Amino acid sequence: MRQQQRIARLLIGRLDPTQTPGERRATIERVRTELTTGWQTAGNSRDRLSVADEREHVLFFLVEVIYEVIPGFYEELEDALRTVFGEAAARVHVPELLHFGSWVGGDMDGHPDVHAKTIRESCLRHHQLIVNRYFLETQALAERLSQSANRTEVSPGVAARIEQYRSLIPAAQAATPASHDRMPYRVLLGQIAERLRATYEGRSSHYERVEQLVDDLELIADSLATHRGEYAGLFHVRRMLRRVRTFGFHLATLDVRQNADVHREIVGRALEDDDWARRPAEERRLRLNTALERDESPLASLDASAKRALWVMEAMEFCSHRYGPASIGSYVVSMARDVDDLLSVLLLAQWAGLADGPDGVIPLDVAPLFESVDTLENAGDIIRRLLADPVYRAHLRARGDRQVVMIGYSDSNKAVGIAASRWLLRRAQAAMVEACDAAGVELLVFHGRGGSISLGGGRTDALVRALPPGALRGRLRVTEQGESINERYGLRAIALRSFERAVHALAMATTADRKSEALDPAWRDAMQLFAEVSQQAYRALVHDDPTFVEYFHAVTPVDVIERMQIGSRPLTRATGTGVEALRAIPWMFAWSQSRHMLPGWFGVGAGLQAVVERYGPERLGEMYARWPFVATLLDDVEVVLAKADMGIAEFYEQLASDQHRRLAAVIHGEFDLAVERILALKGCARLLDAEPTLQRSIRLRNPYVDPLHLMQVDLLKRWRETGRRDRDLFDALVASVNGIAQGLQGSG
Repeated sequence: MRQQQRIARLLIGRLDPTQTPGERRATIERVRTELTTGWQTAGNSRDRLSVADEREHVLFFLVEVIYEVIPGFYEELEDALRTVFGEAAARVHVPELLHFGSWVGGDMDGHPDVHAKTIRESCLRHHQLIVNRYFLETQALAERLSQSANRTEVSPGVAARIEQYRSLIPAAQAATPASHDRMPYRVLLGQIAERLRATYEGRSSHYERVEQLVDDLELIADSLATHRGEYAGLFHVRRMLRRVRTFGFHLATLDVRQNADVHREIVGRALEDDDWARRPAEERRLRLNTALERDESPLASLDASAKRALWVMEAMEFCSHRYGPASIGSYVVSMARDVDDLLSVLLLAQWAGLADGPDGVIPLDVAPLFESVDTLENAGDIIRRLLADPVYRAHLRARGDRQVVMIGYSDSNKAVGIAASRWLLRRAQAAMVEACDAAGVELLVFHGRGGSISLGGGRTDALVRALPPGALRGRLRVTEQGESINERYGLRAIALRSFERAVHALAMATTADRKSEALDPAWRDAMQLFAEVSQQAYRALVHDDPTFVEYFHAVTPVDVIERMQIGSRPLTRATGTGVEALRAIPWMFAWSQSRHMLPGWFGVGAGLQAVVERYGPERLGEMYARWPFVATLLDDVEVVLAKADMGIAEFYEQLASDQHRRLAAVIHGEFDLAVERILALKGCARLLDAEPTLQRSIRLRNPYVDPLHLMQVDLLKRWRETGRRDRDLFDALVASVNGIAQGLQGSG
């Protein structure tokens, strides 16, 4: 990935017309070297990626791209405000709107290599990287701010801070050349750099809080603004201030995640209750309330898994104190099914000593993750009961009365298809908003999207437009995963554009401040019918047909993907069989490789046909024209249909046995129906006629990707004939998978 970024940076704007012939020659040779070595470097590791590998991948984008574009984003926003509102807008301070997080190193769900140690290591790595960048930028500022005291004045605060630091940081004086004694900004910046060095190394005289660094930089900025320094370095100081306020000493907030079943097992053993997991959720809730209110200790000796859970809590508390409260985010409970799943986390935190502070408050935000069909259907009721629980309500009140809830897009899509999944997610958010409003609690929905449309991906502005009223109140929190990170943040100009589009969509939605939505009840009925029929069609094929799993394994390279070292997490779940056992990402990814793109459209044709037959095409047209949720859903489906290629898919279908050919007929029939209904709705002759740029992009890419598909089909057949043991054939298959994924883009 870094190799690709270097190539891109070399190719864009490196051939400066002012270069000498020798310099131009050197630039061309560097480009040739980067391109050639890139082609000769394998795109996939033979060894499974470690947590550290994944962490460095994410940190590359944060430090090398996003860190650089953050000031430019705010400068463009300030320029736009001045253009619209005049110079009066120059006095308006634009607050920091963008903040970043990660859970690489904190996501324990199904990942045995993530634990307390990786949490500490990740937070330390974040801290060291950002402090080092501040150190380097401080040195660069010192080079720029060479003002002499006999040429211009400085504010008394700068002089006082220099004197304060002479005794606090004596090493800075030795590191400052004698010639800089009459250059106050250089002296102070040298002292700041030395204090940052101490912060990096954990020595005395370090910055205890990021606000102290902000205060130092604001002293310099105010002095420059007061003493004719607007064009003598103030711009660069303000840029660093933007970065420090954005990234703090933590760079990215680390979220922690664990499965609710793990907590349930630990608590049951610790409370010496062998029937704990089988007890009703309400009974567990009451027992946990008692344990929390009485500050009960574990009744049984803690086993290894319980100790690991407590060490995680201790690591979170340590990092929060060491690197600032923003270094640790929410504790996400995946597969949360009821109130007791969140109370279990609070009890573990209490056992770990997190409530031992003077106020007795547990400094931990617990966020349920609703991703299954059952939990999404009951999300509103679960949140209502959660906020009615006296123990949890008291905890939430101490944490500012804000509840984070994460919703997952991929599992429900895999379970019921894209149309039913989107409708389910929308109704879940609306129900949670209602529950939180009734309790006087602020709801922050965390959208757990993947890279492809089938995983909830796509343009952020489209996501914002489709949200129900109340689900977006000036805050938007989304995940960016997989190849979408490179596509949206791989180059600085593109990253800047991605941020602008997201903030614009959020600003427009916040300005609109939709308290309600004027929807015709008949539209809801039609959407419900659409979801139900599409779900029936999807489940009849994917879950109810006993031969479908065999067909899936035959016509897609999922057996290759399962053996690829594309992540540190196992690709299958420990429980379940068939489609249920396969994680959503390899499920979506495999279908994109065969160009079926099935999870992103199957069932939509049947659902749309049912709506037309019962209500007529006019109602569907009204819904598309006047309901952003429906428009976004069908636009996303159209994109997936356009990327699919049933002609290419037929070559993969030849890998299946004759008994599976009927499944191919069902898939092709549903595809044709979906295309027919989408085109009829939009009044177009071809898919994406209304999006000519995207349409042209797909058409131009296909001739280069199609040969890779044909090669992959041939390689799959030969590799499987060897019992999947030929390493050379496998390596060629891995290259084909990478090539197709990069050619298609947004494949998951």
